[in-house]
Amino acid sequence: MDHAAEAQRTDLMTITRHVLNEQGRHPESRGDFTILLSHIVLGCKFVASAVNKAGLAKLIGLAGDTNGEEQKKLDVLSNEVFVKALVSSGRTCVLVSEENEEAIFVDAPLRGKYCVCFDPLDGSSNIDCGVSIGTIFGIYMIKDKDNVTLDDVLQPGTDMLAAGYCMYGSSCTLVLSTGNGVNGFTLDPSLGEFILTHPNIKIPNRGKIYSVNEGNAKNWDAPTAKFVEKCKFPQDGSPSKSLRYIGSMVADVHRTLLYGGIFLYPADQKSPNGKLRYADANSELQSVLYEVFPMSFLMEQAGGQAFTGKQRALELVPRKIHDRSPIFLGSYDDVEDIKALYASESIIG
Repeated sequence: MDHAAEAQRTDLMTITRHVLNEQGRHPESRGDFTILLSHIVLGCKFVASAVNKAGLAKLIGLAGDTNGEEQKKLDVLSNEVFVKALVSSGRTCVLVSEENEEAIFVDAPLRGKYCVCFDPLDGSSNIDCGVSIGTIFGIYMIKDKDNVTLDDVLQPGTDMLAAGYCMYGSSCTLVLSTGNGVNGFTLDPSLGEFILTHPNIKIPNRGKIYSVNEGNAKNWDAPTAKFVEKCKFPQDGSPSKSLRYIGSMVADVHRTLLYGGIFLYPADQKSPNGKLRYADANSELQSVLYEVFPMSFLMEQAGGQAFTGKQRALELVPRKIHDRSPIFLGSYDDVEDIKALYASESIIG
């Protein structure tokens, strides 16, 4: 490697350096949040390695239970990795994972002041066909770590301190917001470090793509059906939008964040509350605490919007840790269009 290339490598912004810079904006900070994020990053690196070796390690295969998506052994491993990483940080007092029916309360000697809600391996049913999958997480502060209860976990998304996801695909990309914009980092395998590759991500005000599972179209409500019809057959002379749907929320939201457009997971006649795991027998909506809130937080920080069909997504107040909700998120103007359709529907109704 020549000296110019070497100099360029030494000037790289790692995620650790980025988080330390963010910490510098808060003189009162004691570094607890930075330590917590470093443990999340470590968990992401471990899972990235496990995903890459999944076939060789024979980790693909049913682990017994199912969770709406076919639960793979890699799900179980990923969950264990993140639980251990978060507990060992000494900075968490309660954890909510998609893979655990109950919240995990950390033993008193290891307790910190943060709550982390996470989906350790979203889209795991796509592992066999090589589609991008990922980890989603959101971080809250708990007022009294010594007397934490389940009620402390059931906070609205507006109380979230930070959120992010790590996508395991052709490259390993971690997208993070600590409430001061959105930044994307790519894992450099030769360094073992996440390097800043997408600084200050801003979603376009309007996009050319819509992302929805059209297999559920017969069960959609009227506003969703009208919106998708307008995407296909616009009446204002504008070009039709392109449909792109992967079926892995991390991958679909990542594309939406970078290219603009809208991601829809509407309620339907089978699942009036959206795609959530323990909501009902059909559980076809997105989980509020570890899917809807983190992705909505990121989308708003990037200049977009997130809407449930009734309200701003981050203003939802979950009643249970695995509550589910419809979600429409993406470019500001595209979400405005779906909001207008819901508003006119309520007026007619």
